[in-house]
Amino acid sequence: MVLKCLPIQMAHSLALAFGMIWLAPVWATQEVRVGAAHFPPYAVRPERGGGTGLLSQLLNALNLLQSDYRFVLVPSSIPRRQRDFEQGRVDMMMFENPAWGWQALSYNAVDMGLEDAEVFVAKQQPDRQQSYFDDLDGKRLALFSGYHYAFAGFNPGPTFLTDTFNATLTYSHESNLLMVQRGRVDIALITRSNLTDLLRHDPQAKSEVMVSERIDQVYRHFALLRPEAPIQGQHFARMLQQLRENGQLVAIFAPYKIAVVAVEPF
Repeated sequence: MVLKCLPIQMAHSLALAFGMIWLAPVWATQEVRVGAAHFPPYAVRPERGGGTGLLSQLLNALNLLQSDYRFVLVPSSIPRRQRDFEQGRVDMMMFENPAWGWQALSYNAVDMGLEDAEVFVAKQQPDRQQSYFDDLDGKRLALFSGYHYAFAGFNPGPTFLTDTFNATLTYSHESNLLMVQRGRVDIALITRSNLTDLLRHDPQAKSEVMVSERIDQVYRHFALLRPEAPIQGQHFARMLQQLRENGQLVAIFAPYKIAVVAVEPF
């Protein structure tokens, strides 16, 4: 005997099926692609894979905090990151600042409440004082290629930096510090968090270099979200606030002398 569905039963079944289809995306975890450019200690050679750097630690904390979104790391680079963002290859860039070449792009900025700094480093000399850092004229500089420095008017152009400031450009703070130790350059500019990490692992270098009290710039870190990103700015700001309140931001960033500060409500 063949059983036939009554019309009302069939309508109910179809309505239930369509309802499940419409509800499925609401239940699904949404993926948020976070761009990672080499910026130690925040992101360390992301193109090589592995979960090194503070960004990976932060993404892990965000993923453990909730299940609505899954934050995944997408390798990028300092010169390519704006193009990846504009073309939608990534949804978000963290540890950024709107002044670092983002002026022509559309984004939603979230203050991460994290502050770092760029400092000057020179070789320790018996008669050398902090006044050594007051004037950069005539001094050989080691800079990280692609960085925006305040003393240079935030112009990252390689030709401009080499011609105007007698700068050597590299992709390694470690190499720049080594050039200072060996006398190949007079001053290197190094991100304070990265310098903290380098000196922690090389006690000899700590006794050989002098760190400036002068600060080139303070990094106030922002997360920049594409307007079409799966997550809205206020939702991401709320997650960061939860990590701030439960102490995880301090646990991740304080060991690198990155200040965790209060932010205005989004």
